[in-house]
Amino acid sequence: MVELIVGKKGKGKTKVLLDKVNGAIKDANGSIVYLDKSTKHMYELNNKVRLIDVSVYPIKNADEFVGFVCGIISQDHDLEQVYLDSFLTTAKLEGLDVTSTLEQLTTVGEKFNVKFIISMSLDKEDIPAAFQDKIVTAL
Repeated sequence: MVELIVGKKGKGKTKVLLDKVNGAIKDANGSIVYLDKSTKHMYELNNKVRLIDVSVYPIKNADEFVGFVCGIISQDHDLEQVYLDSFLTTAKLEGLDVTSTLEQLTTVGEKFNVKFIISMSLDKEDIPAAFQDKIVTAL
């Protein structure tokens, strides 16, 4: 399952994402991972959430990013939710079509029962039609 939080840069998507992840920890039976482009939000996250700074890994494109996410899933059989902040940056999709990557994450999420909550700096109108119904917050 994929949920999208969308809006232009600086609109408050990260705050929404942080509130969601910190609220989700109360009801979580398994583990939760938060992927970001830095460790800047480390102290805003509940200590039960695993923060991964994607920028320290040599990811060159969106396919490698999906492989990276699959590696995380393969190492944690209790993984329930993955929060992706700055998605276009971390997944190397800035200026590119996000459709294929979102489709891959949807497939992986369904297969391994992992929910992806994704924040990306795009307006609602710029989200592919197939994913319009996945938008939970548009800022």
